[in-house]
Amino acid sequence: MLETIHIYHTNDIHSHLENWPRIRDFLMNKKMVHRDHREDCFLFDIGDHVDRWHPFTEATIGKGNIGLMNAVGYTAATIGNNEGITLSHQELDSLYSDADFDLILANVYDNKMNRPNWTVPHQIYHSKGGLKIGVTAVTAYFQQLYELLEWHVEEPFKELHSQVKELKEQVDVLILLSHLGIHDDEKIATLFPEIDLILGGHTHHILEKGKLVDRTLLAAAGKHGKFIGHVKLEVDLDKKIVTDKQAQLNETAKLPPSQNEKEEIADFYEKGRKLLFQEIVRLPESLSVEWFKESQLTVLLCEAIEEWCDADCAFINAGLLLDHLEKGMVTKYELHKILPHPINPCLIELNGRDLHSVILQTLDPKWPKLELKGLGFRGTILGNFVYTNISIEGSDMYIKDQKVQSNKMYKLGTIDMYTFGHFFPELYLADKKYFLPEFLRDVMEWKLKKEYKSEKQ
Repeated sequence: MLETIHIYHTNDIHSHLENWPRIRDFLMNKKMVHRDHREDCFLFDIGDHVDRWHPFTEATIGKGNIGLMNAVGYTAATIGNNEGITLSHQELDSLYSDADFDLILANVYDNKMNRPNWTVPHQIYHSKGGLKIGVTAVTAYFQQLYELLEWHVEEPFKELHSQVKELKEQVDVLILLSHLGIHDDEKIATLFPEIDLILGGHTHHILEKGKLVDRTLLAAAGKHGKFIGHVKLEVDLDKKIVTDKQAQLNETAKLPPSQNEKEEIADFYEKGRKLLFQEIVRLPESLSVEWFKESQLTVLLCEAIEEWCDADCAFINAGLLLDHLEKGMVTKYELHKILPHPINPCLIELNGRDLHSVILQTLDPKWPKLELKGLGFRGTILGNFVYTNISIEGSDMYIKDQKVQSNKMYKLGTIDMYTFGHFFPELYLADKKYFLPEFLRDVMEWKLKKEYKSEKQ
């Protein structure tokens, strides 16, 4: 006798709540259909549902997202790096306090190597036909960043080995929620043939019909809620083995519009705006932003990073700032609007030779109009680079009017985005200190209060 298990999955929604009303309606409708047919139905989210670029998420510190998931009735979820390393320790520790679903996560511990009380390393679900369905989960291995937030992240493959060893004799079907990315998922499928299904994310890959690697089916639904995944597993109840696996994606844009969805989408923003309507300072004049030349606000942010990091010099790209600030009251909402990125300040120690090389690379004309997606950047183009305490005269470079010496060490203040290997090799390889959980908007708020505190009424 065969039993069909229906599994729906989302991943990397990144608070793109413009798609949420349709996702919610689709999932809730499917749950009712399967209930009426007395079929098993499970809903999983694979992480990065939370993204602080959206004012609703920022204002509620992600708890608003959890409320949305509760309303749908997810079975379980795991975390991505946006939940894991863009919230303070306390904020993540309380994020799931009101969750009505299981938070499955095997490879994150506190500093004493205890599992957080909001996680379970695995869960075993029971189907109507008596099947035991084991689910475990691992998230991306950003070791240094988790440590700065007083968490310990275990190497995922090591943790997975322990979980599979424990579960394989207890369950009939084994599912992994993986926020590691497609390449690691493919390796896992080869190394752990006991896993029947890997629901993936992190690298935003789209697997329209899934991908079979050896005997393991990989499934993933892209990013931003543009797709909703559906996997059907057929299981022989007598032999307790999976006999068929099928995956498909449902495109959200092609789903029926949700009732009053435009109003609901606008309401998410409005709720966030109201909650973030907290005065920071009052400006005596507007502060301008230009992407292709030096401007007041970009210079101010660069100076703020240099001071915050206690650096000798600093540089940033002007495209980080998405708009100017008007004269008068500045609120947390305005700062979030112009600096929505989950990007942190970073201090890097470089010798003069490498620092000179990096600064020369920033002068490359390819950068200003380069469109960038990912790495925490939520803007459109990089824009020109802006500098504090850095000048170039001919073939010489100066820091605070002192000629740079090749073998002397210098402290450079900048942003974490430049250290991830896609920009400047010297920064990727150098010793660095990340400042977490502060984002650029927090540093800008600190600087504005410092510069304009006398203007606040």
